[in-house]
Amino acid sequence: MNTISQIQTPFLQDQFIPKAQADKKVEGFSEMLKQQLENVNQSQKASDVLTNQLAAGEAKDIHEVMITSQKASLSLQLTTQVRNKVVEAYQEIMRMQV
Repeated sequence: MNTISQIQTPFLQDQFIPKAQADKKVEGFSEMLKQQLENVNQSQKASDVLTNQLAAGEAKDIHEVMITSQKASLSLQLTTQVRNKVVEAYQEIMRMQV
């Protein structure tokens, strides 16, 4: 008859598991949001400058003015939709019963 041997400990116990390093800075949601709002603001300003140049007759390419204007418009629409979704999520959380 075969003898029953002692149960061996899992091999993972003896291995070193590295911990997450704290020296890497992780951007928070607020920092990312602030950066994106600044990008939207910069695109709006660039669009305004090119539109003013077009009105003054200084712009060379009308298509560049229109592309910049559309990019600024789309980025503003995206920002508005993200804001709406965040407000909607906040309101949904506030409606939750604890």
